[in-house]
Amino acid sequence: MNIGVMGAGAVGCFFGGLLARAGHAVTLVGRPALVDAVRAGGLRLQMKDGFDGPVALAAAPGPEALAEADIVLFCVKSADTEAAGRGMLPHLKPGAVVLAMQNGVDNAERLAAVLGRPVVPVVVYVATDMAGPAHVRHHGRGDLILGTGPDGERVAKVLRAAGIPATVSAGVIAALWDKLIINCAYNAVSAVAQVSYGTMVTVPEVRAVMADVVAEAVAVARARDIAVADDILDRVMALAAGMPNQFSSTAQDLARGKRSEIDYLNGHVVRQGAALGIPTPANAALLALVKLLETKSAATA
Repeated sequence: MNIGVMGAGAVGCFFGGLLARAGHAVTLVGRPALVDAVRAGGLRLQMKDGFDGPVALAAAPGPEALAEADIVLFCVKSADTEAAGRGMLPHLKPGAVVLAMQNGVDNAERLAAVLGRPVVPVVVYVATDMAGPAHVRHHGRGDLILGTGPDGERVAKVLRAAGIPATVSAGVIAALWDKLIINCAYNAVSAVAQVSYGTMVTVPEVRAVMADVVAEAVAVARARDIAVADDILDRVMALAAGMPNQFSSTAQDLARGKRSEIDYLNGHVVRQGAALGIPTPANAALLALVKLLETKSAATA
């Protein structure tokens, strides 16, 4: 199949690389440095299981390269959802299936409003980073949960055939909230201190803050009739054992002087809490600290 990746960062490159390795024609849409590197030597895919080698695929700087795509992996930052959607809208063929593979809980809805067509919401569980312009490293997991419907079922089969664990679930919105809660607990603290998950949870005071963040987010979710499992805090704390060396995507963004997605993580909980009359002081404090660091980074750029 022809597969396009809109927003070829670590997540897009990882899943695009796996699909290309399985024989699909994949085109990455990304920054000029990535495009030049891929055109020169392919994408280096460094897997946790030991595979480390180049994968042949295409790369382009603009969304016009998506014109032949049967499936589009939409992996841009949450703040760029509408702008990127408008950019690719004129180039999508009528039958193309678009997967919203982003952090946050409302990207599929926002993107569908721009495109005027259904978008499949996807929960992404993977630990990756970019070690160079065209070098993606895999640190753990790599499974996906897709929303229901014929498009979700059809694409899940393609993903599974490429070795990507993919399930289709009517509970995808609850799963997105589960991931949001996990991100709220880890991302900002990892970013502010520039430490890994394993280091974070060794500090009792940090674990206490994480518990407060989770409790606030759960209260907001349940007030919106989102089903959150009673063991969510246990699962949040257990994540560090499986990914002890992982730095959050927010930490990686701040380390590179880039704008983070904090407004769509802890910021989303804060806004929803305010609308519902639910206090969210722990999430608000982490939101403020990350935005302060973003301001500092912008001032010194």
